[in-house]
Amino acid sequence: MASDMNSRKSLGDFRHDALAETASTNSECLERARAGDEGNLWVTAARQTGGRGRRGRPWVSERGNLYASLLLIDPAPMDRLGSLPLAVAVAVQQAVRSVLPLAAEPVEVKWPNDILIGRKKTCGILIEGEALADGRYALVIGIGINVAVMPENTMYPVTCLREQGSTVSAEELFAHLYAAMAEVLGAWDRGKGIREITARWREVACGIGEKITVNLPDRSISGHFSGIDDNGLLMLDTGGGKILPIAAGDVFFRS
Repeated sequence: MASDMNSRKSLGDFRHDALAETASTNSECLERARAGDEGNLWVTAARQTGGRGRRGRPWVSERGNLYASLLLIDPAPMDRLGSLPLAVAVAVQQAVRSVLPLAAEPVEVKWPNDILIGRKKTCGILIEGEALADGRYALVIGIGINVAVMPENTMYPVTCLREQGSTVSAEELFAHLYAAMAEVLGAWDRGKGIREITARWREVACGIGEKITVNLPDRSISGHFSGIDDNGLLMLDTGGGKILPIAAGDVFFRS
């Protein structure tokens, strides 16, 4: 595992490879990691032919949107990686907010790391990891943002930046994301900055205190969203003083 020394990130620490088309920017990053890439590499594509979301769901990858993946090698000790999705969500929220009109609806993070504008999903984040044959650990942060178009017949209400009054291009948005991610990963500091990241996540969180239903693989649980713990687990108040920590699930807000 890499040393914690000199772990703060800056813009100059990252590289970028822009592709016209690929099956999946996440898969591309993993292939490069297996081939020995040292990490801190962004791969973007104008179009994906095999994009995927969480739990293997397909991710619609029309031209005009942003498809980007960041490859990190040994980004933190394994016991600190649980807080990374929070840091990623903070960075993406920051980038999206920066390209919208001041009068736009709130840009919030829905647990664990969906980015919503006015309670409509505009971004998906997929984080994947793999132990490499040479002993290193590759972690890929995949980010898909609806810039100009959005999918139809989705589980959630969706929107895109164009619908929200932004004229930014995918390339311009990536420049904002590139800068925001470098700043936030520096603050995260290989997991040592979790308190700062958790505080920043809570400032932009969607629905704390509200009634929610969490769909798990085998059941659905309802209660009040009481926030997150310092490792990023959702804390669900199911009544009677019982708080249930949840590591993964699909959250739906209830009226």
